[in-house]
This record gives sequence, structure tokens and C-alpha cells, in this order.
Amino acid sequence: MSNGHAVADTGSQPARAEPRYSEYEETKGYGWVIFAGVLIMIAGTMNIIYGIAAIAESHFYIGNTHFIISELKTWGWVVMLIGVFEVCVAVGIWAQSAWARWTGVAIAGLNAIAQLIFIPAYPWLSLAIFTLDILVIYGLVAYGGRLETAA
Repeated sequence: MSNGHAVADTGSQPARAEPRYSEYEETKGYGWVIFAGVLIMIAGTMNIIYGIAAIAESHFYIGNTHFIISELKTWGWVVMLIGVFEVCVAVGIWAQSAWARWTGVAIAGLNAIAQLIFIPAYPWLSLAIFTLDILVIYGLVAYGGRLETAA
């Protein structure tokens, strides 16, 4: 040190490792978001199938069902179109698209309301799909935004 040159400090303290974020590391709650995508895909597929059955006036549904608004065929079209949107949103959720989170919440809420109106036609099926929609809404609202902040 007497020659005026600076000497690097090689002290006894080891270098601190910085936590590194890996592209493949899952963030907390990411499983819920993927689960919500799977559930909305299942609900969408079921809506498409049972919507087609309602449009075709299948004998699957309870006969002489009375709805608050319109008839079975109309609600079949409504449920089938919601199902198509749900399938598209599920793909967007899996792709971690920003639009898919809130669109998924909105379409699951709309489908939950439609399923409550659809109860007279097939009560247990409507309640099962309603439950899927509630779980989708929870997963996307509670954990969907964490993907955006992790990156």
C-alpha cells in the first residue's frame, strides 16, 4: 500500500447473494390463477354443450319449464354464447394476458347470474356451474393481479 495503488478489499466477509427472480419461478397464488383458468374452461365447455342441448329442445331438461324471462331455447343461446366467451377468456388467462383477468371476472359474474335464472331447467347443473363461477371470480380477484407485479 505504500506505492499509492489502491488494493481491493478482500475482507473476511463473503459476498451476499442477491435473490434472483427466475422466469420459471412461480409467484404466490399463481396456482389459483391457473386453477381459475381450468374452471372457467370447464364451465365454458359445459355451457356450450348444455346450451346446444337447450337450443335443440333436448329431453334432458325438465319439461314445461317456466322462466322469468323468455323460454328454454333463448336461454340456451345465452348460455352457449357465454360459454364461447369463457373458453376464449380461459386461453387468455393461461397466456397471462392483462385483459383476461377482468374479462374473466365479468364473464364469470354474468354466467353466475345466467345460471341462477337457468335453475328451473336443470337445478343441480346450474348450481354446480354457479359454484365454478364463484371460484373463478375468487381466484382472479384475489390472485390475478400478483402476476403483473411479480415481473
